[in-house]
Amino acid sequence: MSFKLSKWIVPATMALMASAWAHAADDVVQMGAVLSLTGANATVGEDVRRAVALAVEKVNAQGGVMGKKFDVIVEDSGGNATTALNAARKLSTVDKVPVVIGEYSSGITLPMAQYLVKEGVTHINIASTSVKVKDLGATSFNLIGLENLGNKFSAADAWALGYRNVALIAPNNAYGQGVAHGFREEFEKLGGKVATELLYTAGQSTYRRELQQASRSNPDAYIYTAYGQESAVLNREAFELGLRQKPWYAILLSMSLSDTPANIANGQLGMEVGSVQGANGKAYVDAFQAKYGQAPKTSYTGYAYDAVLLTAAAINKAKSTQPAAVQAALKEVGKNFAGVTGPITFDADRQRIDPPYAKLKYDGKVVPR
Repeated sequence: MSFKLSKWIVPATMALMASAWAHAADDVVQMGAVLSLTGANATVGEDVRRAVALAVEKVNAQGGVMGKKFDVIVEDSGGNATTALNAARKLSTVDKVPVVIGEYSSGITLPMAQYLVKEGVTHINIASTSVKVKDLGATSFNLIGLENLGNKFSAADAWALGYRNVALIAPNNAYGQGVAHGFREEFEKLGGKVATELLYTAGQSTYRRELQQASRSNPDAYIYTAYGQESAVLNREAFELGLRQKPWYAILLSMSLSDTPANIANGQLGMEVGSVQGANGKAYVDAFQAKYGQAPKTSYTGYAYDAVLLTAAAINKAKSTQPAAVQAALKEVGKNFAGVTGPITFDADRQRIDPPYAKLKYDGKVVPR
């Protein structure tokens, strides 16, 4: 008797649950995010995840999207291109979200975004700076300054600081190669010299050999860029080898020092994609501080926050979650949108016009200089 009862009750219960789940899904409008919540860039990824959650709260406090609750499905890339691609595939085909933001590293973002564009899903770049982002295609939007602009800014800043003969250190990936080539080109235009250029392999337990090699050129300063946990190793070993007696300048300072202890990071100079701007930016930082008990650790949180608000505004404008409708609405919403990273306007290629940059230093924390 009990077997027969369960035989009928279980399918009926499952059918009711499936119906409830489907109904719940109908009551929520979703977008996706692929972030590095584990791996070498986990500190940055968690910082960005917090910004995404804060943006979702703001949207829902203002009535949600199309009269429904708004949410972001966050997937962990693990700092791995294959994992990120699988996450994007799941968001696109299973969750059927119209927009995906992320990742972080250009070498991970590019293949992931290429897949999304091929599928007609909107991709919004919030952190990767490779110039190849510009060529992703018609459903890709970019909020951040790319390395062609960043290299020009950092080279001019390094020259203004009096550096003339430098050692250049960067990861051997799409991002690092672009920085190394672009910075050298811009710095040499100004009359500077890159005495040593080192592209390091990620994931090593030590970088002493590379650092000692860089020091042999007796540079005026070390120009470098590196991801969180790898950068912490680089910085610690440079400190131990006595290389910090010369100036260290970080391209993307908050990224490069996100996992480095303050006593080692102190005194470093650098540049960064511009963080928060104006009254909107201040309100965002205040809200972040109130919710998490600390200010954002990196500049990328503001771009993620803006991407979520832009997406919500676009879906509301489109009155649809169909990707093509959302993309058309994004182009309209992206005309002097009041973001926390400043006004956002897209050009004809869906690239942000006049993305902000900042000159920074580390004095117990990352601060303007």
